[in-house]
Amino acid sequence: MAAAADTALNPETGPARTRRAGIALPAREGRVIWLLLAAAFVAILNETTMGVAIPHLITDLSISALQAQWLTTGFMLTMAVVIPVTGFLLQRFTTRSAFVAAMSLFSTGTLIALLSPGFGMLVVARVVQASGTAIMMPLLMTTLMTVVPAAQRGRMMGRVSIVISLAPAIGPTLSGLLLDHLSWRWIFGIVLPIALVALAVGARWVHNLGEPTHAPIDVLSVVLSALGFGGLVFGLSEIGEVARSAAAGGLAVATLAVSLGVGVVSLGLFGWRQILLQRRDDALLDLRVFRSVNFSLSIAQMGLMSVAFFGALTVLPLYLQSVLLADATQTGLVLLPGSLAMGLAGPVIGRIYDRRGTRVLLVPGAIVTSAMLWVFTTVGATTSVWFIAIVQTVLALGLALSFTPLFTASLASLQPRFYSYGSAVLGTVQQVAGAAGIALMITVFSAVSASAGGSAAEAGAAGARAAFLIAALASLPLIVGAFVIRKPADEADAAPMH
Repeated sequence: MAAAADTALNPETGPARTRRAGIALPAREGRVIWLLLAAAFVAILNETTMGVAIPHLITDLSISALQAQWLTTGFMLTMAVVIPVTGFLLQRFTTRSAFVAAMSLFSTGTLIALLSPGFGMLVVARVVQASGTAIMMPLLMTTLMTVVPAAQRGRMMGRVSIVISLAPAIGPTLSGLLLDHLSWRWIFGIVLPIALVALAVGARWVHNLGEPTHAPIDVLSVVLSALGFGGLVFGLSEIGEVARSAAAGGLAVATLAVSLGVGVVSLGLFGWRQILLQRRDDALLDLRVFRSVNFSLSIAQMGLMSVAFFGALTVLPLYLQSVLLADATQTGLVLLPGSLAMGLAGPVIGRIYDRRGTRVLLVPGAIVTSAMLWVFTTVGATTSVWFIAIVQTVLALGLALSFTPLFTASLASLQPRFYSYGSAVLGTVQQVAGAAGIALMITVFSAVSASAGGSAAEAGAAGARAAFLIAALASLPLIVGAFVIRKPADEADAAPMH
């Protein structure tokens, strides 16, 4: 496996030579990057439209809130199961094959959702969609690291941040407009033709960037990965539901305990299995990426940031709607400026990274992020919505200062043949850490709100303050990490991982 991958990225030929020379990105490779960015935008846009649609689906499909949860939980579970496998898949299949497979799965899932006669088929559609989405983001990251010259990676990662930020900003607004005037099916009806165009154009223009390997897939690793990451994410997602449901009985708690137990044990066995297999370069997820100290520190930083960010982002709408009595549209408008600011700042931040490295971005980013989370710990029942919007926007800018350098520095710390595994680790950590942050902060929010005295608004505010306190505490190590993560000078600095 290693030999084939190294041949495909030989320092004297193809994309690798472009990186070493530091010359401009050729038009052909640039076109591939833009197609992948467009496809990723469509996939993330689809995901962010669903949150607003859940109440409508509960009514239209005559399902309970617990059933409706599976439309998001099923998606998250599938992502957690598929992403760890992408490191192997991107080594084994060509760039074009991976792109066509990802967009075909996503388009098929979108079509099934559009034509779905009921809830069960809609859940199946979401699983199929997630399978394609899980491949697309690691493919984008791996391709970017392979073809983009080292001196331009920050700027390109800034464009990735536009996709990651603007799609969530547009998704809820688009969903709200469609739901106010048309059926929920139009959410998928709008996305489907865009996905099909991206599939058709990509199948024509995406070219292969390296030679695939032909190592057999280890079935036991796939099973352990599914049980480990799937069990962990499912268990974490159930924590919040158990905390929010006063009627949750012993069965719910037992399910939670079994899921987490199976996840932890399977994850341990999965890691042990990969250590054995990577000795002959046959690992499903090669853990030698963690031999790079800079990569490991960046991943730890990203994990802590995901815990704080996703947890706070989940509690904030609950606070706005249950305490400040904002409706769904107002809640979306409060979050919109921050998402737009994060996306628009991405390319500028990327250029700064290319010229000056990580510290000039990560240090102020970590300080601003932590400071705004501490400000959120002071909210009350009469806090102004405008104040929340301003703090959220500044928080988003702090996060923007962190995401682009972390994405770039982490993967640039690896040898080229490990890019696909590094991308898979990055995506997996985001999924698991995000689920942990959401579960922890929803649990704290629910428990404190239920036990606090005073009016419902005051109790909800107390719960929000307690949840934001968890996020603020989680953000403090980010300031320390910001001083030790560095920008690799070039590929020669990547840690040896033989």
